[in-house]
Amino acid sequence: MFNVGDSIFYPMHGAGRVESIEEKDILGEKQSYYILKMPGEVKVMVPVAKADDVGVRNIIDQESAYKVINVLENNSTEMSMNWNKRYRDNMDRLKSGDIYEIADIVRNLSFKQKEKCLSTGEKKMLLNAKQILVSELVLAQNLTQEQVEIMVDAKIDTSFEAYKPKQDVVGDTIVKTFIPFDTGNTDEM
Repeated sequence: MFNVGDSIFYPMHGAGRVESIEEKDILGEKQSYYILKMPGEVKVMVPVAKADDVGVRNIIDQESAYKVINVLENNSTEMSMNWNKRYRDNMDRLKSGDIYEIADIVRNLSFKQKEKCLSTGEKKMLLNAKQILVSELVLAQNLTQEQVEIMVDAKIDTSFEAYKPKQDVVGDTIVKTFIPFDTGNTDEM
């Protein structure tokens, strides 16, 4: 059970604070609800009785926050080449609420975006995953959203430069010497 003022994580929405616990009558059924204040002035109601079932959890601690940031510093993990399968796999990982998986998604999709354009769906997923990641790191590290966004972007940029695929330089592999064709007369054979 969470209390008013607790910082918690709600999968697919990110981290926020329990603003109040209220009893509501919805469709003739009285239940207690956590009223969560999420980033961007969004409020979410979560039934207290179902909070565990939907994946509501405490936010990560300072030590775990450092481990999450280390995920951003690693090389990307292998993803499906098929964008549709990759999207479904990433959506399942995002729904899990596992902050390490979310950091992995942010890093992988950021790398992919730097290499080539993402589909509209994957761009939206990247923005959502990044917002979820940032919202939890803000509360875990007691930093501003801007500070965490700058840190996340810097870690991804640094790791991309360290691990980006080496491009083949076509100019260095082309034969630069002109070799004339044998124009000898075939009649002399």
